[in-house]
Amino acid sequence: MKIWMVFVLLTLSLFGDKFQEAVDAYKKGNKTKAAELHQKACDGGDIRSCSILGSMYNDGKGVKQDNVKAVELYKKACDGGDAWGCYNLGSMYEGGEGVKQDNVKAVELYKKACDGGETMGCSWLGYMYDEGRGVKQDKAKAAEFYQKKAEIYKKACDNGEATGCSNLGKMYDEGDGIKQDKAKAAEFFQKKAEIYKKGCDDGDAEGCSNLGYMHEIGDGIKHDEAKAAEFYQKACDGGVAWGCRSLGSMYYHGEGVKQDKVKAAELYKKGCDGGDAWGCSSLRYMYDDGDGIKQDKAKVVELYQKEAEIYKKICDDGEAKGCLGLGVMYEYGEGIEQDKKKAKIFYGKACDMSTPLEEEGCDRYRILKKQGY
Repeated sequence: MKIWMVFVLLTLSLFGDKFQEAVDAYKKGNKTKAAELHQKACDGGDIRSCSILGSMYNDGKGVKQDNVKAVELYKKACDGGDAWGCYNLGSMYEGGEGVKQDNVKAVELYKKACDGGETMGCSWLGYMYDEGRGVKQDKAKAAEFYQKKAEIYKKACDNGEATGCSNLGKMYDEGDGIKQDKAKAAEFFQKKAEIYKKGCDDGDAEGCSNLGYMHEIGDGIKHDEAKAAEFYQKACDGGVAWGCRSLGSMYYHGEGVKQDKVKAAELYKKGCDGGDAWGCSSLRYMYDDGDGIKQDKAKVVELYQKEAEIYKKICDDGEAKGCLGLGVMYEYGEGIEQDKKKAKIFYGKACDMSTPLEEEGCDRYRILKKQGY
């Protein structure tokens, strides 16, 4: 028995390393290598890799797009206890992708995902009961699952996950599946700020940037531009590119700091050099207009190119904002040769990604398609 346990632990350790290698390869843009490593880890029993590989087949990233294969991998992950895999499998059954459409099966899988702690499973399960899809319509049941979603977010928030606090705050703020309660929303937004503050104090530069943003727009806490600038400075010093760009914007407009366009240009450049496309575009506008710095058309061309490269990399990494940004550049010929067919391709990619930008990508895709591109 002891020998068997040692074997199991060694196997998990070995394929756990493969999982991390796969994640690292994906982050570096080598999706083919990532897929190969996830396959090895999945074959070795790492259900996380099975689930991720299923998504890669579903989206055609690093492998040829294959919904049937995606279903097979999601099932393996779900059967192994991966709640995210169950949610994705439910989504495939609901949409009839790679499998015969079956709302009853989708409900069953959403419930399994929800019971496993996956909030998207709870959310869609609530929706199915709300609309009577695959089950008899039952508003009370729907409310029960929306409540469970809130409880999962609450647990995440209590465990120090700022996203959990934020999502729960939004649910209370908007009355999304639970009774609207602005006071409760404020409580969880404040807790989110406290988590970011602790992270920032502990050296997490991303936490500083997030807290700066909350202060800048008054996201659940008091609007305070001086505080925002202070935290953006910490973030920028810590190497967060969008923190530098955000601080640059504050110097450009004189918000929370004394207006200084030369300083703004320096910070935009730092953000751009760190991979923030908006930093590049903000600096480009300044060079184009000679606004606060000497006009330089050659720099404008250079920055357009860098902006496009950043968007391409972000898009290749699976982020909708990169695909959307590159689509806009191609549609309007901003710094690159106008090509509406290419624009449509990138809008389509953004549309296929489950993000808040999905809808905009879909809308832009539909418009160009209607125009015959």
